[in-house]
Amino acid sequence: MKSYAPRVAFAIVVANMVGTGVFTSLGFQLLSLSDTRLILLLWAVGGLCALCGALCYAELGVRHPESGGEYHFLSVLVHPYAGFVSGLVSATVGFAAPVALAALTFGNYLKAGGLPLEPRVTATGLIALLVLLHARTRRDSASGQVWLTALKLALIALFIVLALVNTPAYSQQLFTGQPIPWSEALTSEAAIALIYVTYAYSGWNAATYILGELDNPARHLPWVLAGGCGLVALLYVALNGVFLAAAPVDELRGEVEIAYIVADHILGSTGAVVVSLILAGILISTVSAMILAGPRALQRLGEDYPRFSLLGRRNSDGLPAPAISVLGGLALVFLWSATFEQILIVAGLLMAVNTLITVAALFISRRRDRGAVETGRFTMPLYPWPALVFLGVTGWTVLYSALAFPNQVLAVAVALLLGVPLYRWARG
Repeated sequence: MKSYAPRVAFAIVVANMVGTGVFTSLGFQLLSLSDTRLILLLWAVGGLCALCGALCYAELGVRHPESGGEYHFLSVLVHPYAGFVSGLVSATVGFAAPVALAALTFGNYLKAGGLPLEPRVTATGLIALLVLLHARTRRDSASGQVWLTALKLALIALFIVLALVNTPAYSQQLFTGQPIPWSEALTSEAAIALIYVTYAYSGWNAATYILGELDNPARHLPWVLAGGCGLVALLYVALNGVFLAAAPVDELRGEVEIAYIVADHILGSTGAVVVSLILAGILISTVSAMILAGPRALQRLGEDYPRFSLLGRRNSDGLPAPAISVLGGLALVFLWSATFEQILIVAGLLMAVNTLITVAALFISRRRDRGAVETGRFTMPLYPWPALVFLGVTGWTVLYSALAFPNQVLAVAVALLLGVPLYRWARG
C-alpha cells in the first residue's frame, strides 16, 4: 500500500495544532493573571506538556504501528469498548465539530476582509473542496497538505515580522525588572489560564491517526511528533511575546480579537483587513489537516466492526474515501445546526480524558513488552518523567475544567453509558 512521507505527517501535526486558539486566548489569561512573564511561562509549560505527550505517543506508535490514534491504542491496551468510544468521539465531536467551527471562522474572517458572502456558505465550500482533495489520490492529499501548512507558517512569520518591523511600543510590559510572582503560578487562576494553553496545543497527536500509512513509522514518528510540537511551542511563545509588546495590556484584557487589536497598533486602519486575510489563510490548513487525519478513526471502526463496514472501504489509491465523506458530512451538519459550539466543551473534556488514559496506557504497554529496549525500538528518554509530567499537567486542567463545567461532565458520563448498547450493536 502507498504511504505518506514523513514531511506530510509533520505538516499534519503543525496544521492541527495551530488554529485560532493562540490568537484569541491571551485576553482571557490577562483577566486572571497580572504578570505577563508568567503568561509566557505558561505557554512554554504547555509546549513542554505537549512534547511530553508526543514522546509518549511516539513510543506507543512504534510499539503499535496502526492508524486510528487513541482508538487503536486503547483498543489494544485497555479494552475494545474504550477504543470504540474513543473512535466515535474522535471522529465526530473530536474532528467534525472543530472542522465546522474552523471553517465557519474562516468564512467570518473572509467577510471581515471584504468578501461579500455569508460565512456558512464560504465554510461549506471550503469543507467540500477539501473533502474532494483528500478523497481523490494520495499524491493530491499529501502535496495539498504540505503546501497549505507551508502557507500557514509563512503567514504567521509575516505577522511576527510586521510587528517587529514596526517597533513594538510596549516592550516594557515584558521587561518590568521586578521578580516573577511565583506564588501566583500555583493559584486556580493560573490553572484556568493553563486550560486555554493546553486547548491551543491540542492536535500534537494527529500523526498517529495515519500511523499505518506513514512511511517507516518506527524511524520517522518520534521526530515528526517531537519536531512538530517544538516548532509550534516556539511559534506560540513568539506570538504571545509580540502581542504583549505591541499593544497595551489594558486594551487586550478580556478581549477575543487579540490579533485585530495588535494589528491596529502596528498597521493602523488597514490592520483589520490584513489580519482577517492572514487568519483565513491559516485556517485553510487547519481544516485540511483535520479532514485528512480524522477519518482514519472512522476507517478503523469500519474495519473492526461489521455494522460500520462501509466506513472501512478504500478507493483505488488506498484512501478511506467513504470515511472522509462521512466526516465532511458530519461537519456540515454541525456547521448548519448552530449547536456545535456547546458540544465543543464536551469534546474538549472527552479528548483530554482520551489522551490522559492513552498516556497512562503506556505503562501497560511497557509491562507487556519488557524487551523493547533490547530490540532497539524508540523509547522515550528519561522514562517515566515525560509521562508523569503530562499526566500531572493534563490531569490538573481536566479537574479544573470539570469543576468549571459540571453539566458537561454529566453529558460525558451519559455519553459513556449510551455507548454500551451501540457497541454491542456494532459488533453484529
